[in-house]
Amino acid sequence: MKLSLIVPCYNEKPNLPRLLERFRTVVGSRPDVEVILVDNGSTDGSAEVFAEELAKPQNRFARMVRVPVNRGYGFGITSGLRAVRGEFLGWTHADLQTDPNDLMVGFDKLQAEPDAEHCFLRGRRIGRNFFDALFTGGMSLVASAALGTWLNDINAQPKMFHRSFFESLTTPPDDFALDLYVLYSAKKAGLKVIELPVVFAKREAGEAKGGGSLRGKYKLTKRTFRYILALRRGLSLNPIPVKARAVVHGRGD
Repeated sequence: MKLSLIVPCYNEKPNLPRLLERFRTVVGSRPDVEVILVDNGSTDGSAEVFAEELAKPQNRFARMVRVPVNRGYGFGITSGLRAVRGEFLGWTHADLQTDPNDLMVGFDKLQAEPDAEHCFLRGRRIGRNFFDALFTGGMSLVASAALGTWLNDINAQPKMFHRSFFESLTTPPDDFALDLYVLYSAKKAGLKVIELPVVFAKREAGEAKGGGSLRGKYKLTKRTFRYILALRRGLSLNPIPVKARAVVHGRGD
């Protein structure tokens, strides 16, 4: 397996059939790519949709990791990452604001690097509205000034890297600070950071879980500032045990 893609799903029931359809058109015929959907403690009936959709032969490119109780965005992603088979790993969101095809464009870009194992690919959102771009720019400036390295568009998707980088991470946070943690860790490790311009579309269904609303932006900002201070002190918050408590479903079950 060459590439494993993680998609955390928390109460994304309306999006799941469409999400699998989009990924099927992009990676469904590629035996070297797997998609791992993380049911991140959903309470909206997602489990039944997962069971129905993943039983279909055309969706055999995907499998599911189940986290019984939601412990945060970061915990869901790392639970999926611990179940991968691929040499390269990546993640994106389930809300379809990032086109699944961008992941394959990004993977081709990463593979074109002469030393892809020591590269870190991340999305850079383009065509955003003024307020969202201003908010992201302000967060980037604060994080960069505080941590002494340029950290731009921290929460953009996708993220993609060699599995050896993930295995080097010690205490990734459980929540949305994971995006900051991995980008900062990649810069500290001396990895070459590659940007992939992506168009960030509007959410088609469901409710935003991160910074999609003013309330969400406030919570994200507050948590990010706390985590920046922790990184400055050389600490990390919410350590995760080596083996996350998650159940894997899909091919090979």
